[in-house]
Amino acid sequence: MGRGKFKGKPTGRRQFSTPEEMLAGTSSRPRTFKKEEAEVEEDRSEEESEESSEEESDRKKGTQSVIEIENPNMARPKTLKARDVDMEKTTELSRREREEIEKQRAHERYMKLQEQGKTEQARKDLERLALIRQQRADAAKKREEEKAAKDQKKAEARK
Repeated sequence: MGRGKFKGKPTGRRQFSTPEEMLAGTSSRPRTFKKEEAEVEEDRSEEESEESSEEESDRKKGTQSVIEIENPNMARPKTLKARDVDMEKTTELSRREREEIEKQRAHERYMKLQEQGKTEQARKDLERLALIRQQRADAAKKREEEKAAKDQKKAEARK
């Protein structure tokens, strides 16, 4: 019988064993897996008997009953009703938001220290400012002396 243009792999299709085959021992799985699966199946059957009496409407469709993991990519409902919102629950900030807040706090802390004159840059600025004030005071004193000398010359010239 022809298989068409594309041939499948020579290994053939995968054979998946059912839970019944695994418990019966006809599965091609390793023995340790059979034991663990049998224990899990026993626990599951005990839980199912308890749960089935409690909630019949909580049945899962398809493979959801077999696979009990939470898919992180599954779309969750985005909107919450007002009665479902938990006010005590704090939202976790993303890494970028946390880093931005830390950066702002560090800048505020630095500016506060800068105002107090405790940072290296503030010390240099204060030294420069003191030097400039000293130069301006000297220049003002020199101007006063020159003005006084000029006035004295004018007074002598008038006499």
